[in-house]
Amino acid sequence: MTAFPRPQPASLRPSDRAGLWIAEGFGLGRIRWAPGTWGTLAGIAWFALLAVLPSPWFFCPGALIGVAVSVWLGGKAEVWLQRKDPGSVVIDEIAAFPLCLLVPALAHWHATGLWPGPAFWFGTDGGFWTVLAFALFRLFDVWKPWPVYPSQNLPAGWGITLDDCLAAGYVNLVLFLLPGRF
Repeated sequence: MTAFPRPQPASLRPSDRAGLWIAEGFGLGRIRWAPGTWGTLAGIAWFALLAVLPSPWFFCPGALIGVAVSVWLGGKAEVWLQRKDPGSVVIDEIAAFPLCLLVPALAHWHATGLWPGPAFWFGTDGGFWTVLAFALFRLFDVWKPWPVYPSQNLPAGWGITLDDCLAAGYVNLVLFLLPGRF
């Protein structure tokens, strides 16, 4: 990967600077130590906002909108920063984290008839699953098992975002296979 000098903020229009700030996780991606982990923490906040929604009929479109925004802003950030998949861009972790708990949420909804809200995911019933999903997501995002790693070669924002969505798929698979789940 070729490194290019980071453009000075003055060289970007104000709207581009705002888009870059969002793509960099509201500044969290600029933290030099483990920016993806900081982005995933912001993804937990995004998940909490989506979990307030009353059913999967609202949660799923919200999560898909987050992924679409990640693809779009991720592609723009590559242009703004003049490099492929810049490490400071963490909107992909933010957008993908809600997908990590989609299968457990659907399983809970199927079993109980109730869509699990923030009180479930951040309380004694589901807090363990949230923490485990966070740890597994970081593992799969760093390890990048097939097809996560090759998906990074897709063009623009697709390569930035799809690898995290696939890592979220692995998280769902592991959580689904665990005994005593949800």
